Amino acid sequence: MPKRRRKLSKELEKQILASKKKIEFVTAIINDIEEEDIQGEYRLAFEPIRLASIKLSEEYDIVGYTEETQAIYSSYLRLLEDFLNNYEI
Repeated sequence: MPKRRRKLSKELEKQILASKKKIEFVTAIINDIEEEDIQGEYRLAFEPIRLASIKLSEEYDIVGYTEETQAIYSSYLRLLEDFLNNYEI
């Protein structure tokens, strides 16, 4: 039985690329924090966002544009917004 083609979305691909760049940028800022306690706190708080970005990219590569990938992206945006509102970057 032939494999179903995964549905693609140029817009979601752009958003995934932007999320990867944002992860790199914020991670670099966190790595520049000199106080280890604060840096650790920021890393811990940022980890769910990083994992959501990775999961989004992997899921899109496997299944393409689906309701699940849309939900993961929405979750990523919500987590990022919460982080940026609660932590000074």
